[in-house]
This record gives sequence, C-alpha cells and structure tokens, in this order.
Amino acid sequence: MIHMIQELFGQTLRDAASYLMALPGKTRQSDEWQAAIEALLMAAENRGPLMHARIGMLRALNRNVERVFNPDRKDTHWAKRKLARDR
Repeated sequence: MIHMIQELFGQTLRDAASYLMALPGKTRQSDEWQAAIEALLMAAENRGPLMHARIGMLRALNRNVERVFNPDRKDTHWAKRKLARDR
C-alpha cells in the first residue's frame, strides 16, 4: 500500500499537487478532495503539519471504500492468559 501511494504521489508536495491538478474537475470538487487540497496547501505554506496532508490524500483516495470488520483476522487472547501461580 505504501509503495503504491509513493508511486502515485512521488516524494514531494509538488508531485502530490500535480496529481491533484490532473484529476477531473468534478472529482476535484468533492468534499474529500477539497479537504485534501486545503491540507496540502497548508503543509506547503508551513501553516499545517505534513501528516494532515497525507491523511487527507489517503481519505480522498479511499472515499468509496467501505470498511468492513473481519472478526477472523486476528485471534483473541481473552481467557487464554494464566497467572504465574496457576501454571
């Protein structure tokens, strides 16, 4: 995922800005992309943290992805721990 993002945006704010400007106008007008553009401009002008620009870009990219909880992804540890005295 990180390598894909680096390929899309490159390494600089200028690369991210050129990606944004290449988007179609209707896509660029969506609320998610507007927030990403604003965060990117603030980061470029040293008025905001770079992390906000990154988060804004990721949220805009994943705006149509529905997050679904997968309970099989990780085993739970509940009721499996034993105290040292019980061993």
